[in-house]
Amino acid sequence: MLVTTRSGVGRFAPSPTGELHLGNLRTALVSWLSSRAGGGAWIVRMEDLDRVTSSQEHERAQLADLAAIGLEPDGPVVRQSDRFERYEAAIARLDALGLVYPCYCTRREIREAAAAPHGDAPEGAYPGTCRELSTAARQRAEAAGRRPALRFRSDGRTVTFQDRLLGAVAGVVDDVVVRRNDGVPAYNLAVVVDDAAQGVTEVVRGDDLASSTPRQLELGRRLGAPPPTYLHVPLVLGVDGARLAKRHGAVTLARLAEAGVDALAVRARLAESLGLAEPGERPGLDELVARFRVSALTRSPWSLAGTEFGAASAEPPRGSISADD
Repeated sequence: MLVTTRSGVGRFAPSPTGELHLGNLRTALVSWLSSRAGGGAWIVRMEDLDRVTSSQEHERAQLADLAAIGLEPDGPVVRQSDRFERYEAAIARLDALGLVYPCYCTRREIREAAAAPHGDAPEGAYPGTCRELSTAARQRAEAAGRRPALRFRSDGRTVTFQDRLLGAVAGVVDDVVVRRNDGVPAYNLAVVVDDAAQGVTEVVRGDDLASSTPRQLELGRRLGAPPPTYLHVPLVLGVDGARLAKRHGAVTLARLAEAGVDALAVRARLAESLGLAEPGERPGLDELVARFRVSALTRSPWSLAGTEFGAASAEPPRGSISADD
């Protein structure tokens, strides 16, 4: 846990698989401002569970980009790749409670099963195909060379949380994966374990992840973790109207610098897009902290179409992250 004299802890948790794009930087800015406005600490965690796609080079570049817009973490950066023992201990606790089971389904079988309607379950929810497999059926699957993932045995309850921007958000908890079939702990479990271990009291991230929050809250409840507060921020959209992602990887500080746009100008434009600055204004971070109110934040996505960043978002990507935030 982070040792701090500040009240509360917020965090930004990217995956170091490429460059940070404008959407990532915008979320990081909100997270930092919210923590500072509340007198809290702000930490950075690298969600590098997948060591194939993650790299230290990307990590260094991401931290440099955060520093370029003035966002410095309070304390050392934590890496999920160093914390597998914690995740395995959490899985063992769930197993002792009878709350995990092996799943032998292939990706195709999961897609086909999830495509069928399942009442109030979220879109793409796993319907529990392997929940009650007999010992003989499990032995046949393993004899056929199928390696099981481990899934959380939910009771299908609806979990509701109060988002600071979205209001009440409810979701039915399905049998989410807690360990992949390659032995790597799953994101939904790792993020719960890490937030609890690091004393995180406030999670700020993109609103495309709001639907995952009921699952994480239920896992946290079962593990005895105190729930943080949540603030899900509207996304940044590329000129094609889709969520800014890897295919829009050109919208980065490095590429914008090549076009003559400096990092502080980018930060000012991000603040403007959030409703915290006027057009053409360049407020400092202290001023942005003083202005920060959740009620002042815009509640709709920010489209790069028609902005000075629009042309960059249409250029061929140079790689960007696939991340929590």
